[in-house]
Amino acid sequence: MLSIGQVAERTGLSVHALRFYEREGILAHPVERESNGRRVYSDADVEWLILCTRLRASGMPLPAIRKYADLVRQGLGNEKDRLTLLREHRDRVLGQLAELEQCLGIISKKIEWYEEALAEGAPDPLINECR
Repeated sequence: MLSIGQVAERTGLSVHALRFYEREGILAHPVERESNGRRVYSDADVEWLILCTRLRASGMPLPAIRKYADLVRQGLGNEKDRLTLLREHRDRVLGQLAELEQCLGIISKKIEWYEEALAEGAPDPLINECR
């Protein structure tokens, strides 16, 4: 069992964020407590929190993560709902990746243009900025 500080260190979440996730129903299972009331976490809790941070970092809103956690807490029988939620999120992430690749292409072209202009000793590489 791990203390809240150890979990914060392993997940990169602050102690405040861990308490927030607990209050908001983001955890898959209730956090256990020692006899003195201190929170203790299992390795499974850490794995779940890492998954949640990845979902959040990829743009999944907290209500959707909460819905996914609710489905997990309900147990077996709702796998199709979980799958639908994750597929929808994956589709959004793939769309974001495609858009970012387009942006990266434009940025790379601009970098290439500046490198060429500077290598040729162009007096003012901004003259043809919209090129």
